[in-house]
Amino acid sequence: MSDTSTSSTPSVTPSTSPDKPPRTPWLQTLRVYLEPASLRMLTLGFSAGLPLLLVLGTLSFRLREAGIDRSTIGYLSWVGLAYGFKWVWAPLVDRLPIPLLTHALGRRRSWLLLSQALIVGGLVGMALADPRQTLGPIVWCALAVAFGSATQDIALDAFRIESADANHQAALAASYQTGYRLAMIWAGAGVLWIAARAEVAPPVGQALAQGAAAYQNGAWQMAYLVMAASMAVGVVTVLFSREPAPVQLSPARNAAEWIQSAMVEPFADFLRRYGMQAVLILALIAVYRISDVVMGIMANPFYVDMGFTKDEVAAVTKVYGVIMTLAGAFIGGVLSMRFGVMRILMLGAILSAGSNLLFAWLAGHGHDVTALIAVVSADNLASGIASAAFIAYLSSLTNVSYSATQYALFSSMMLLLPKFVAGFSGDYVDAFGYAHFFTATAMLGVPVLLLVWLASRVKNTPSA
Repeated sequence: MSDTSTSSTPSVTPSTSPDKPPRTPWLQTLRVYLEPASLRMLTLGFSAGLPLLLVLGTLSFRLREAGIDRSTIGYLSWVGLAYGFKWVWAPLVDRLPIPLLTHALGRRRSWLLLSQALIVGGLVGMALADPRQTLGPIVWCALAVAFGSATQDIALDAFRIESADANHQAALAASYQTGYRLAMIWAGAGVLWIAARAEVAPPVGQALAQGAAAYQNGAWQMAYLVMAASMAVGVVTVLFSREPAPVQLSPARNAAEWIQSAMVEPFADFLRRYGMQAVLILALIAVYRISDVVMGIMANPFYVDMGFTKDEVAAVTKVYGVIMTLAGAFIGGVLSMRFGVMRILMLGAILSAGSNLLFAWLAGHGHDVTALIAVVSADNLASGIASAAFIAYLSSLTNVSYSATQYALFSSMMLLLPKFVAGFSGDYVDAFGYAHFFTATAMLGVPVLLLVWLASRVKNTPSA
């Protein structure tokens, strides 16, 4: 447990410790990505990123193709609010051992393995459900996946923060983000590509009557089962990884003391270190990704309504999305280590909001695969840069004694407001159209720029 008595109240200064990192040679900076800890974060990032689109973005494509209206799809995105409330059970993941598993694997790895098992079970259930008959089973299974995914995030964030010192957190964040984004492409483009390959061509007359995009649940069933099997990447990594050195915690003498140390102290520690500046920091965390999150819910219904086929969307996101995502995460991580997190955080905020305007342009441009390539490429590049810097920023705010709980609080706040607002995205599109919607999501990013500038003047006070 850190010595909070030595922590000083943060003050507002023109320069911050995150923005004045020690300068190191470029070759040494790049070599960090080949270290074992970075490679582990790459595969574990894949495990963390896989479930997200399967209960949100890709699911919205599947539901829209099945004939579900946009308003319902928007409201169903509230399944993702599980990520926004993970701080509620984060103290349990941070402190509570799992019988048998924790003794065999350690505290972090046991929770990772348990959460991955829940994700696999939920994905299998989503594969077997048919949204045309009833939405109930697919919604409940999606909730199970979201809960398991949120729990995995809690344990994995703590695992990452405890696996290296502060100077390596930007590199681990970039590796994690690269794996995360690769998984999102596999769970987005990969699902669409598999579903398209698994479709059975109907008789010629029936195809003409129903159209080329007729929904086939069997194809989606195959795609989701493959996604469940893909979680083996994370499971194998957990089994063959080394448990981070456990943080020594003072044993609790009774239930009240345990609640104080596990549930109250993590939040009190953050407030003690940052004082009134904590409000500014939490406000930035709450809105930094709002442009991307709100826009993302309607992206796949937009592709369906614009007439893009599963193959077209899969091909564009698989090729150009992969390249630009890797470039964005790599550039974001390197620039954060070289020039400081806050400067790249500002750059990411500008690029993320600006890329949404390209979707507004595409809405008026019409069905054009070349234009889709340009828009998706720019969006993935911007998102990769912003995410790498943001993860490094959140990591710098945590106290290693409460890494899981504090990081869960930060990452929950990152999604809570955006996910709630995104629930009304279908209603907004129905009322004003896609072009107006994408422009409005870009405008949501303007206040973020002011908050990043103000937060850059707060002195960082890491744990002792």
